[in-house]
Amino acid sequence: MLELRPNCECCDKDLAPDSREAMICTFECTFCATCASDVLKGICPNCAGELVRRPVRPAAALARHPASTKRVLKAEGCAPKAA
Repeated sequence: MLELRPNCECCDKDLAPDSREAMICTFECTFCATCASDVLKGICPNCAGELVRRPVRPAAALARHPASTKRVLKAEGCAPKAA
């Protein structure tokens, strides 16, 4: 089950569980759409995987399976992973 992390790892923007601005890789690294496209060019800086829109969990399911509250922020900044 997806964690639905609450923020962008680059800019720390809040990303609600129902946000259509949240982008993730296969490891659930989470970024806002702006950082994912403008800064990272669609590539995760942690694993070099593709960033895609995170699915929205239906509100009824959130009651039983709440989103994560643990914030993750890249202390060294956010830049594309070197090829």
